Amino acid sequence: MFEVRSWQQASLRGFNCKCPACGRGRLFGRYLKVVDQCAACGEELHYQRADDAPPYLTIVVVAHIIVPMLLVVEKVWKPALWLDLAIFLPLTAILTLVLLPMLKGVVVGLQWANRMHGFGLSGSFHSDQ
Repeated sequence: MFEVRSWQQASLRGFNCKCPACGRGRLFGRYLKVVDQCAACGEELHYQRADDAPPYLTIVVVAHIIVPMLLVVEKVWKPALWLDLAIFLPLTAILTLVLLPMLKGVVVGLQWANRMHGFGLSGSFHSDQ
């Protein structure tokens, strides 16, 4: 039977944009393009089907960071609208662009750990070192 894969370790490795199997190889070849195979351990990663989950997760996380900050700034300093826009629009965009690959990595790591969408069918399992 299959060995149990740690979803916590796979998620953390994915969050760090590393291969969920070994933690050494890069998960992405480009900004959000998952590599077909890990260069370090050879694990096939083309099975991933992250689809819409990473953007939804990113929206939730960014909103839970930006909205409270915006409310505090409005309550305490009451800046002009142009200043709010000048601060919070770029901050929102930057935070979104930084978190999106990390959260996609978490989703791919979870899929790998749970053997979803073909992960684990090839019989290649790399021990969690």
